[in-house]
Amino acid sequence: MALAKLDVVVLDCPDPRALAEFYAGVLGGTVTDQADWIDLEVPGGQQLAFQAAPGHVPPRWPSPDGSQQFHLDLKVEDLDVAEKGVLALGATPLDTEDRARTFRVYADPAGHPFCLCAG
Repeated sequence: MALAKLDVVVLDCPDPRALAEFYAGVLGGTVTDQADWIDLEVPGGQQLAFQAAPGHVPPRWPSPDGSQQFHLDLKVEDLDVAEKGVLALGATPLDTEDRARTFRVYADPAGHPFCLCAG
């Protein structure tokens, strides 16, 4: 028996509005302001939130000395099309050299790693 249900994943970042807009561009959805907290209602009922974190230090990937803290796996129909889209929105490639794999790794504008995964 579960003790709780997952409500929302919250990302610390220096600019919550900018990061919410980035993920809205990637995932779709509606952005709602809550002062230093921004909600993104993603189609299908999922929710991401973004909170201001002064002094935010982005994770380093890959790094044996630093932790990636967490990452999002985002399922896509076409890796090449999705890659062009996230790069246009401000993502940074972290590991896209091996085109035979079914995933590619990027950082969002605040430095959080995420993967585009072939659906």
